[in-house]
Amino acid sequence: MKFTAAALIASLGYACAGAPQLSISVRDGKFDGLDGLDPQLSWENQGRAGDLDISYGVKASARPTTDIASLPRSIWGRANTDVAGWGVSARAEVEGTDFSNVNLDIDADNEDADLSLHLVASAGNQFSVRSIEATKGFDANGGRVTVNPRFNLENDTRDVVINYSNDRTNVKLTASADSQELTLSQQVDSDNRIAPTIASNGDLSVEWERRLGDDSSLTANLRPNDSLNVEWRDQAWTANVNMPIDGTNVNGANVSIKRDVNF
Repeated sequence: MKFTAAALIASLGYACAGAPQLSISVRDGKFDGLDGLDPQLSWENQGRAGDLDISYGVKASARPTTDIASLPRSIWGRANTDVAGWGVSARAEVEGTDFSNVNLDIDADNEDADLSLHLVASAGNQFSVRSIEATKGFDANGGRVTVNPRFNLENDTRDVVINYSNDRTNVKLTASADSQELTLSQQVDSDNRIAPTIASNGDLSVEWERRLGDDSSLTANLRPNDSLNVEWRDQAWTANVNMPIDGTNVNGANVSIKRDVNF
């Protein structure tokens, strides 16, 4: 079975009416009236073509404008099928209306071998592979181990991520030739999780997540002498606060608030 980026994008032509989703964010900067709001409308649908499962969608600005070409922010399509025991999917996306540059994500998963592959590429005037990675998993000592080698061909970097997890603890090691980073995530109780991270260059960060119930949570990430990031999710509402830190001084705060509205 062969399928191309053009075929995935063309699948948008089979779209039928679906329920759109409206997301409204607050833009950075100072604005008068409602100019500081950044509404975005997203829509998606799915269907089937032969032995392919097809899905497609579009994200567009919902701000009033006379320039229709500026409304689409991205257009995407995805195809899924099974090939010789492998689940294969390919996703194509274009930014705006620039169809000369298509971003491709290709995934292949084999559940029997506990192995998955992921490839990121660009297509258009020419085809170019940007990155490729594999993930192999297996059970060990009552927990699960995954090994994830990654290769980035754009900047010629490579590393490997080794992850071990059981019911309450997760240990993640990211290692390359130049640096190593270790994260230990511990589920303290049903509502609280804490995850310190230390890097080989001495950088340290601590993340704390508090579940508030009813699809609500509060997550704080502290990087000493760098920043404090707080995310508050309250069902459809999401608020993010970023505060740069210099020693004990907080230099200012950036706040964004977003709510998803389903029609």
